[in-house]
Amino acid sequence: MFHDALVPFAERRIIIMENLNVYEKPVTLKNILKFAVPTIAMTVFMSFYTMVDGLFVSNLIGTNALSAINLTAPIIQLVTAISTMLATGGSAVIMKKMGQQKAEEAKEDFTFLILVNVIVGIAMCAVGYLATDHIFAGMNLSADVEEYCVEYLSRYLIFTVPILLMNNFTLYMIASEKANLSLVCSVTGGVLNMVFDYVFIAGFDMGISGAAIATGLGYSVTAVVGLFVFSRKKSLLHFKKPVFRFKVLTNAATNGCSEMATALVTGIITMMFNWTMLHYVGEDGVAAVTIIMYVLMFASSLYTGYSYGVAPMLSYYYGEQNREKLKKLVAVSMRVIAGISLVTVAVSVLLTRPLVSVFARPDNPVYDLAVTGNRICTIALLFIGFNIFASGMFTALSNGVVSAILAFSRSFVFMLITMIVLPLILGVNGIWLATPAAELMALALSVFMFLKYKKRYGY
Repeated sequence: MFHDALVPFAERRIIIMENLNVYEKPVTLKNILKFAVPTIAMTVFMSFYTMVDGLFVSNLIGTNALSAINLTAPIIQLVTAISTMLATGGSAVIMKKMGQQKAEEAKEDFTFLILVNVIVGIAMCAVGYLATDHIFAGMNLSADVEEYCVEYLSRYLIFTVPILLMNNFTLYMIASEKANLSLVCSVTGGVLNMVFDYVFIAGFDMGISGAAIATGLGYSVTAVVGLFVFSRKKSLLHFKKPVFRFKVLTNAATNGCSEMATALVTGIITMMFNWTMLHYVGEDGVAAVTIIMYVLMFASSLYTGYSYGVAPMLSYYYGEQNREKLKKLVAVSMRVIAGISLVTVAVSVLLTRPLVSVFARPDNPVYDLAVTGNRICTIALLFIGFNIFASGMFTALSNGVVSAILAFSRSFVFMLITMIVLPLILGVNGIWLATPAAELMALALSVFMFLKYKKRYGY
């Protein structure tokens, strides 16, 4: 009887330990993958949002409309850049406080940062609508492509706030040990996106507007679920009366500025790609760039998902000054990323033609351009994973400056150099080689920073 009375207490204690001390489990490949695999699956599936739009648009409307989606991408990245900064930087700040046993303060900061994102979303939506008609006027686009651009962007902006909330809730679900729920939300949103794409484009003949609305509705799933999840006090992180702490906002901005810089400069570089391709090949070149970007985006989502998955662990171990776990986590991560890199390179090389044929038929001039481009750009997959992890690691360690240097150099400085120099020497092939060359240069910088700060953090 005495033993039976103890069993419920023991079971409750185990449940409490599982829920509240998941970060105290041993650092093994199995435990890391349990934490990271749902996040990897989630980010991979999220990458399908844009790819599905491209698939339906290119096949049901045409490659001009596919070019338009690429041309609007820099504007969309600009709109979401601040949210990305606050989400990644805020997650690092909050989980560091959790590791320091300041749970209540962390919840106040969490609520405050979510409110800031809502305000930012409303402001960016308003600015976007005011600027939409003027953005594409000076790009010398054909009338059809310009009309597609304006139509797609204006519909997409309707969902600015839900998209920003999705960015935040995705990371905070992971940090709150709800990575599986985040995955379910992403899968559900992705499936809805696919269904709505077909219904709106093929069924209701809404054209490219239907693609934008379908994407917005798919993103909204995580936003709606997140509002319910974080309203419950049972969640590790939940809404609480917010407290304005300027230092929290500045720390989140500083820690996440590398991710914002990546979003901003990626948009700028995308515009450079488009302009260069328009100069050398025309609008067919922009469509080819779009296809290559889909392939690289899909592969990069594996590394981004892994980095997002282990970031809360890095922040937590750093907060509690557990150098042994931190060192082991980084070492295992390097091996995981190396494995993913080799697999993605092999798959991309072997499946180049089938991948491209999904978006463009072999008799389309876009097809040959994209096949050549994908084979050259695949080289970049050997380096991208390490660069993404290095930037994310320093963000998680609350060193936003180093993270920003890595991200800005990789996404802008090195890309700018290679985009200017290589096409002048090699023509169109130089455009494709720009990405692998820039990623290799970024890898050298990542290794340098990694070795420089190894003693300080003990990884």
